Amino acid sequence: MKQYLIPVLLIFCICSALHAQDAQRSADERPNIILIMSDDMGYSDIGCYGSEIATPNLDALAAHGLRYTQFYNAARCCPTRASLLTGLYPHQAGLGWMTARDHDLPGYDAELNQQCVTLAEVLKSAGYATYMTGKWHVAKNKRDEGPKHNWPLQRGFDKYYGIIKGASSFYDPGTLCRNNQFITPATDPAYQSEAYYFTDALSDNAVQYIEQHNQEHPFFMYIAYTAAHWPMHAPEEAIAKYKGMYEEGWEKVRAKRHEKMKKVGVLPSEAPLAPLDTHPWEAEKAKPAMLRRMETYAAMVDIMDQGIGRIVQTLKDKRMYKNTIILFLQDNGGNAEGLGFGGPEGQTIPVARDTTNLKPLGPDEIQHDNIPAITRDGHMVRQGLHVMAGPADTYLSYLKPWAQVSNTPFRKYKHYVHEGGIATPLIVHWPAGIEAQGEIRTQMSHIIDIMPTLAALGKATYPKQYKDHQITPMAGVSLLPTFTGQPLPERTLFWEHEQNRAVRQGKWKLVSAGHLSDGGYGSWQYYENEHWELYDMENDRSELKDLSGQYPEKVEEMKKLWKEWAEKVQVFPTPWKEKKAPIRENYISG
Repeated sequence: MKQYLIPVLLIFCICSALHAQDAQRSADERPNIILIMSDDMGYSDIGCYGSEIATPNLDALAAHGLRYTQFYNAARCCPTRASLLTGLYPHQAGLGWMTARDHDLPGYDAELNQQCVTLAEVLKSAGYATYMTGKWHVAKNKRDEGPKHNWPLQRGFDKYYGIIKGASSFYDPGTLCRNNQFITPATDPAYQSEAYYFTDALSDNAVQYIEQHNQEHPFFMYIAYTAAHWPMHAPEEAIAKYKGMYEEGWEKVRAKRHEKMKKVGVLPSEAPLAPLDTHPWEAEKAKPAMLRRMETYAAMVDIMDQGIGRIVQTLKDKRMYKNTIILFLQDNGGNAEGLGFGGPEGQTIPVARDTTNLKPLGPDEIQHDNIPAITRDGHMVRQGLHVMAGPADTYLSYLKPWAQVSNTPFRKYKHYVHEGGIATPLIVHWPAGIEAQGEIRTQMSHIIDIMPTLAALGKATYPKQYKDHQITPMAGVSLLPTFTGQPLPERTLFWEHEQNRAVRQGKWKLVSAGHLSDGGYGSWQYYENEHWELYDMENDRSELKDLSGQYPEKVEEMKKLWKEWAEKVQVFPTPWKEKKAPIRENYISG
């Protein structure tokens, strides 16, 4: 009799455990939430939005979910992250500019203020576990331990792995942290890799968090990749995959993307392509190095996509896939900054101004520099027009010509608020909650809408007061109606960054470029505004035909709206004074 009793008891225990697990899952039907943001990538840089770069995992999410074609970010790293995390316009959260300098003005605190709450704080208060991997970039730059009141764990996250600053080497990240502690790749007790690469580390740590998660409660995970922000770093075998893909040059690559974008439905068939904003490929004097930059950029995006694939597979393995909503978007458009150009004529030079006393860090010494001057194995880090991208001893951007490819078919780049600076893909995938598969959504929407959307999904209450501070009301609206194809309320959206200004109201967009002058990075004294341009976004998304002269009354109406908004959200007072005089350019335009 006893020989049968043990198997019966075993079956009973297994059934009881499964029943208890099912009961836990049914007790909280709210979805897990994964919010993924990439860095310095353009509107056309993933396959399902027109790219030739291999992104099969993102493409699969889009094929079984939704793609948005008129979703906007806030033009640059810090402002966008502040808006994403808080549901406010950047200035309302204290990050109208960047974290590099506190201008002692309400809209320019150089960090998140205490009048905002983060997604992690809101969802955690509703019972969510909260995890983050990646780039934080919403706290003041510090070289030491310093105050941590605005680090991830103090702003609602249970676990964190990533960098506090905004950019770093992919092989030796500056300000690398686990939770509240600076670490190095060699000293991290929880993650080791034989061939450390930051993008893989972010994906692998996200996988670990999912594997360790107690499914009694749902989780919110924010993955903020630094791909494909400069420096152009990637392993040799990943770069080799794209060898020869770009030899036709940027004009032809851009034209092919433009046609594919129309074919896959993210542009209308009659959408124009903005004119080339750089020298032609035939005139390029550093073809091998320029090809290598774009090959490396593509590899960086590819590696990120592979990591997303591992995250999705882990969800499937843990039976969490169906009720996990995944959102993917980008922080700004392609980056035309000339970092890594080298000497005045592109000569190869070391990153360090003085290499006399440079010594490599030991494996236990913390890397604080965004741009390390020397690698840990003793190689001087180089920049220059002819330097080949990829290895740890290089620090390069991919430069303006390839940035325009990223931003196909639009004008301008990161930092501007023309479409090339603020248009981002948005993919939303949720098998248990979205029936539509592969559909396009054209509703005009903005990164300020992520907070109300996720708060609604998590049945979380956005507070009026938090930790004895009055909280600024959300600026956005929930995107949940768009999941079933419903319209959003009519409204006006606004932008400002370094006096680049824009207003979007229905089909109309009013936009003006700004310029900063007289001073180095973060220390400029003056700004100058270009004239207001007016575009019909239904017929001219690429902003090629300025209608301001034909509709002066519409220009005045929208200018007034922008000024009222700017005063309300603390764009003014600005750190800079208005100046109407000749100015110098701050961005390399070669």
